[in-house]
Order: sequence, then C-alpha cells, then structure tokens
Amino acid sequence: MFNPHRTLQALGLAAGLALSCAAATAWADTPVLMSPQWASEACTAWNNTPELTNGLKGEFMHDDKGRGYKLVEMYRNDCGKASVVELKLQLRNDKAMCVYGGAPMLQPNFDVDFLMHADTKRWEEMGKGDYGPMSAMMFGRLQFEGPKLVAMRAMDPFSSFLLLVGKVPGSTATCPK
Repeated sequence: MFNPHRTLQALGLAAGLALSCAAATAWADTPVLMSPQWASEACTAWNNTPELTNGLKGEFMHDDKGRGYKLVEMYRNDCGKASVVELKLQLRNDKAMCVYGGAPMLQPNFDVDFLMHADTKRWEEMGKGDYGPMSAMMFGRLQFEGPKLVAMRAMDPFSSFLLLVGKVPGSTATCPK
C-alpha cells in the first residue's frame, strides 16, 4: 500500500545520503595544504592574480643570478622541512608567471630565491588576511630566508601571495606526504 509519508522519508534519506557523499567527495578531493598537489593549484592561482603576475615582473624577477627563473619554497613548521614545496617562477610575456608548483625539483639559491615557513595556524591567519607580511615577519609568525631588500620592495605583491594560502583550498587535518 502506498504511504506518502514513508515515500517522503525515503526521498529525504536518499537526498541526505547524496549530499553527504558529495561533501565527502569534495573534502577528499581537497589537497593537503602545502602538498605538491596544493602547490600545483597555488601555481594556477598565482597566474590568475594580476597583483603577482604584474606586480613582481620587475626587480623581483630580474634578480635571478642569470638563471631565468626564481624559486619560492614553503612549508608548514608543524609538518617539518621535509614537506617543503616549491613554486618556479619565470618571466613570460612581461609577466611573473608560475611555471611549476610541486615537490622541489631544483636547488634553491637563497641569494635570489625565497623560503618561507610558519605554523599551520599562522598560514591560515595570513591566508585570511588577518595580518600582512610585515607584521608576520616582525612578530616571528613567518620565518623567511632570501634577499630581504628585494622582498621589502615587493611587499604589496607579497601580501597577495600570502592571501593565496586562503584562496587555494587545502586540508590541514594531516601533513603533506
């Protein structure tokens, strides 16, 4: 015998299960923050951020010891330095473009390249725009290695870089592997 109340309950249950599965799939597809997959997505986000592609095309990109690229490496302190990822940047069509994001492939030269690391909580705060790079470095929330004068002159675009951490989805439940 047809019972409309039971049919609605069954439909509601099915819809709930479908939404739960979709949410679980979306969560499972979210890369771990600062994993190679996350770095690849951050590279794409970089290229879609005019404050970075245009804002860093000058001195920042030309200060590369003649190599034709610049590296930005980063990691989460609580995950250890072994979890470092890199972004490789090159000048293309008069723009500072990210051409690779993932596990380190090149040896950095910190006379021209950059290494940044912070606790996961601090990366999240910077990604939300709670504070900018100057405050982060002054209060020791972001550790930094690289040419400080070049970084100081690129502070505005650097703020946009820190915001990428909040724009590129990343799970913090585990460390990168």
